[in-house]
Amino acid sequence: MPKIKSSRGAGKRFKLTATGKVKRQKAYRSHILTKKSKKRKRKLRKSTQLSKGDQKRIKRLMGW
Repeated sequence: MPKIKSSRGAGKRFKLTATGKVKRQKAYRSHILTKKSKKRKRKLRKSTQLSKGDQKRIKRLMGW
């Protein structure tokens, strides 16, 4: 059987945690940062987890 190719776009955006959950970076931190407060930008630095339904889709995309 051939190997399943993982989606390269998803591969660059998502990582798997040790417990098997999917980790992602928060959006809205790439440009137009002058109007966003320091507090907001600081909170956007942290990574977060995907919702349950999205985790299922991304795991299928990644071949995990």
